[in-house]
Amino acid sequence: MSTRGDAAAAFTEVAAGHPRCVWLDGGGARQWSRQRSIIGWLDDDDVSLTYSAERREVTRHAGGASVVVGDDPFVVLEAELDAGSPTDQWFGYFGYAARPDLSARPDPDLPDAIWMRPSHVRMFEHPGGALQESPVDRGFLHMSAVATPDKRQDSPSTSPPADYEAAFAAVQEHLRAGNSYEVNLTHRLRIASDTDPATAYLKLRSLNPAPYAGFLQHSVPGRPEASGWLLSSSPERYALVTGDRTLETKPIKGTTARGETAVEDQAARERLATDPKYRAENLMIVDLLRNDLSQVCKVGSVEVPVLMEVESYASVHQLVSTVRGRLRDDVSTVGALRALFPAGSMTGAPKLRTMEIIDAVEATPRGAYAGAFGWVSGDGRADLGVVIRSLLSAGDGYLIGTGGGITVDSEVADEYAETRWKAERLLRALDQDRP
Repeated sequence: MSTRGDAAAAFTEVAAGHPRCVWLDGGGARQWSRQRSIIGWLDDDDVSLTYSAERREVTRHAGGASVVVGDDPFVVLEAELDAGSPTDQWFGYFGYAARPDLSARPDPDLPDAIWMRPSHVRMFEHPGGALQESPVDRGFLHMSAVATPDKRQDSPSTSPPADYEAAFAAVQEHLRAGNSYEVNLTHRLRIASDTDPATAYLKLRSLNPAPYAGFLQHSVPGRPEASGWLLSSSPERYALVTGDRTLETKPIKGTTARGETAVEDQAARERLATDPKYRAENLMIVDLLRNDLSQVCKVGSVEVPVLMEVESYASVHQLVSTVRGRLRDDVSTVGALRALFPAGSMTGAPKLRTMEIIDAVEATPRGAYAGAFGWVSGDGRADLGVVIRSLLSAGDGYLIGTGGGITVDSEVADEYAETRWKAERLLRALDQDRP
């Protein structure tokens, strides 16, 4: 049953009293997403799953016991769904290293996947929470002020560090050798902060409302390796599976900061829509996802109903496409999520070879960043966002992943500057200066 009560107040109470809980936050919904929040929490006997890619172990937690039950979180989650009821809902994330058959570095700080089945779920309506689609609008209706956007600046204070320059140069070598057409190059920031996760999330949602906003908290007494927090303000859809088995993804490739005035903002929007580099990046990822969907969808059902549409957020404009298909009868929902994983917008093309390049050149693991966060239902429906613009924590400070797509036309200073202003609002949620 839905209520129009205060979701933020309910969240604060639940997070303080329940070590395993989740908030899928619909307060910053767009026209294509829902304006509904879901808050769930687990009793001691309720089941949750964690995955360590380093040990290749999926652990099932319930009733004070933690038991290893498998080596692939997708397989274990599907088994739990099959054994349960069609009304069961699981909430959680698959981290970037969640597929043990792909090249991805394990996360030493956080579980590489967390999934929870809460026995308590409350839903909250957020009337009037949708974004106004005007090209000069600065955000959502519930925002109390207009935030000043970040600008690209080439100055000594923003010069790329040596390790980023080295990784960028290595990527360029692979691109020129024809090993990849585009590589999503990321890095991890480690931030010392005493701000508790619930407080940080409430500030983040006010600074950077987004369709795939949400909070996950998982803490198991005596099992610190199973603890983790995810604070999401992601704008990107990883996968939606509807009741009629339609599969939809909305890749983002192409991002630019908003302008300080209406005229500058409109000019930034138009540059994003017409820039050959951004359009080439987006087209490559659309082709990659058309291929991914074709592996699990009925022949002839894969389509691109929206190609390179500009969506505007509080601090950025982004170039977004929609790829859609109808799942084959022999493909389960979790099977489809696994086949698409990880999101092509966070790897590059071709996916498998580019993931090998990423594994070789990135100096830090991605963890939950670049994975997928949301819910999966026992009746086959699912809705997950790509984990970007998010804070991660193991209970001692925070981790921020940030990056962008690199092509042969990319400039190292511009690409590094983009990673900085993508992280800026996450840092502000922790009362930190820019990186």
